[in-house]
Amino acid sequence: MSSGDSAKDRLLQVENLCVRLGDTMILHNIELSIDRGQIGCLVGPSGCGKTTLLRTIAGFETPCEGSVHLSQRQVASPSECASPESRGIGMVFQDLALFPHMSVARNIGFGLDRLSTREKEARVNELLELVGMQRHAEKLPHQLSGGQQQRVALIRTMAPRPDLIMLDEPFSSQDTELRVKLAHEVRDLLKRDNTTAILVTHDQNEAFAIADQIGVMSDGRLNQWDSAYDLYHQPADRFVADFIGEGVFICGNTVGNQTVQTELGIIEGELSRQFDTGTQIELLVRPDDIVHDENSPNRGIVVAKDFRGANHLYTLSMPTRTRVLCLVPSHHNHNIGDSIGVKLRMDHLVLFEDTARQ
Repeated sequence: MSSGDSAKDRLLQVENLCVRLGDTMILHNIELSIDRGQIGCLVGPSGCGKTTLLRTIAGFETPCEGSVHLSQRQVASPSECASPESRGIGMVFQDLALFPHMSVARNIGFGLDRLSTREKEARVNELLELVGMQRHAEKLPHQLSGGQQQRVALIRTMAPRPDLIMLDEPFSSQDTELRVKLAHEVRDLLKRDNTTAILVTHDQNEAFAIADQIGVMSDGRLNQWDSAYDLYHQPADRFVADFIGEGVFICGNTVGNQTVQTELGIIEGELSRQFDTGTQIELLVRPDDIVHDENSPNRGIVVAKDFRGANHLYTLSMPTRTRVLCLVPSHHNHNIGDSIGVKLRMDHLVLFEDTARQ
């Protein structure tokens, strides 16, 4: 694809975006882009700037530096900001904001006044069919389940075909199992309608379920904007490595281009980045890097266990007192205090310089 085609497909472009609220800088040099039909997601701890970034894209905050472009049109800069209603953006709020006195069909058709009666009815029916809720058209919101209300809120926002839909913690009122299920359903709906969206969540499992691109934020900065796979396997910094997935860091030092000496012994593999020999490092060890093997001479003591259905997640204390996580099929049911054999299975080594020991 040529650069011209790529630019044409880009719906959202955020460049060097900084936002100050009062005397406090909330966002620092944010850069990201989303192509048409893609779903982006922002994750990070509370107070990291996710919602402020969403509000700035939507037009409710003004940048002090940088810009926001939608469909190659600049809509935000320090000198000029388009109004929220002129940006072609739809919002799905945490409380869903359905009109309680209106039927499902009237809720969905609320923003379609510019269409003829026939066109409006056709769009409402199209969306009801998309979510399999045709028989609920005349029900009031309180007569629906939480998941059904979520679908109605989404398709009401999709109805006028906005250029971009923004969702701020849309599943926060649902229980954990339903949140991931809804995330899969919402992704399917958005993809079938070729709708571009950006979502804010604190739950990375939601992000994995729904997003094409995920941004990890901390302290007002976008640490990495990438696929879920690359965030997990190729984290840009220690914060991303620690925030995404599960794992522990163990101390060591480099002894060659593909070798590190650690508390768990010498480990060989492809290094995520190159360091001078003898550099003190921290090695990221994921639960799937530690394999249960009763024939292994390396043994750890079970100090905690978390039953996860098909698997146990064991926390093991190794002879060096380093603690690691180990994901084991659940039929290997060990008790706290048991000694179990383990071996390392690592071929890609994610390393960070251990500045605390320098």
